[in-house]
Amino acid sequence: MNKSDLIDAIAASANLSKADAGRALGATLDTIVKAVSKGDNVTLVGFGTFKSTKRAARTGKNPKTGAAIKIPAATVPRFSAGAGFKTAVGGKKKK
Repeated sequence: MNKSDLIDAIAASANLSKADAGRALGATLDTIVKAVSKGDNVTLVGFGTFKSTKRAARTGKNPKTGAAIKIPAATVPRFSAGAGFKTAVGGKKKK
């Protein structure tokens, strides 16, 4: 499923126009990106948590030449799936 398919599904599920669903999805994604880039966590209970984590500097290897390269430290986004999402994907039924 791509973004266009997701917008179509949201529009059908929420009885919205495709334009309204697209704006709602865009605003949601923009808000999540802004919050995580500021260092805040975004938790959607049952779905998951978006957060930023720091990755330490490390030494890597150029796959073409085999030479060692330095990979600098970075702040990267991370998503942790919630229990409800894991259950839905895993196919287990709730008790």
